[in-house]
Amino acid sequence: MARLLMQCLGQAGHSVEVASSLRSFLRDADDAAGHAEIMAQAEQERARLTGLWTRNGPPDLWFCYHPYYKAPDLIGPSLCAAFDVPYVTAEASYSARRNRGLWVPFQAQVLDCIHQAAVNICMTERDHAGLSQAAPTARFARLPPFIDTGVFTAQEPAPKPAHLITVAMMRAGDKMDSYTRLAAALRRVERDDWHLSVVGDGALRAEVQALFSEFPPDRITWHGQLSSPDIAALFAQSALYLWPGCGEAYGLAYLEAQAAGLPVVAYDTAGVPEVIADGITGILTPFGDDSAYADAISFMLNNEGDRRRMAQAAAERVRQTHSMPAAVAELSGILRPILTGTS
Repeated sequence: MARLLMQCLGQAGHSVEVASSLRSFLRDADDAAGHAEIMAQAEQERARLTGLWTRNGPPDLWFCYHPYYKAPDLIGPSLCAAFDVPYVTAEASYSARRNRGLWVPFQAQVLDCIHQAAVNICMTERDHAGLSQAAPTARFARLPPFIDTGVFTAQEPAPKPAHLITVAMMRAGDKMDSYTRLAAALRRVERDDWHLSVVGDGALRAEVQALFSEFPPDRITWHGQLSSPDIAALFAQSALYLWPGCGEAYGLAYLEAQAAGLPVVAYDTAGVPEVIADGITGILTPFGDDSAYADAISFMLNNEGDRRRMAQAAAERVRQTHSMPAAVAELSGILRPILTGTS
């Protein structure tokens, strides 16, 4: 999303530069040495940029993507205050339950930058609600998640009947949970003519494959990691995109699949409803309910008219709401008053 935002700003006519490569990431809340090193590096970066801005002039705006409890912005807020530069965040995150150890001062940094920002851009209503509760006097704007649809709309859909596809990394945590739930649901699907393409790789590939080991080998194709054009080619041949979405912030892969004309079956959880319209571009089922998820898959496999209707609606909704042109227009509207001093 950070790369997409930079692309979006560029298409909106702005010149975008990465101001610093400092990684302010503190994995362990009790890592005193790591915290001290990060703070020292941040001080050096502030000094470097202060000199650069003094000589060449400051930028028109500082744009910070995703400051949160493990990785706050330790550079931008103080520089923007000193040079009177507007400060903007996108997808900032704050959770009071993370207030422990050395994350406490990091949390304070995040909260300060949210309050300082000329606007905090929220990608989901869920994020907006959380931030506005933590910082009720801060300023907020909504920007729907978006993608560059080009590669995913280049091919005309030619779906094979009952051909399913999922695209996801194979790692511990929410991704593994989703693979576990997907395998459990597919065991309940009564039709036996479906075929699943799995795109993705990772440290838990063997464990993921073991989850599906009871299915006949010809029912599942393991593609490994693929490029976007290769994924788009598979989308064009597929009829339905499956991914439960445990813990998903929103899931850009959902948008990519829908842009290619694929309806989605996912859980009604976390940020997933932000990118899938239930009954319109796919079906959302209760979190963790394997039977309901299997029923939704079966419904889509057995009702081609509904599948086609949702496929068309999915592609159109991404084009109208979640595409790069839509984001350029929306983001320009958010930033224009800040840059012109009329906010």
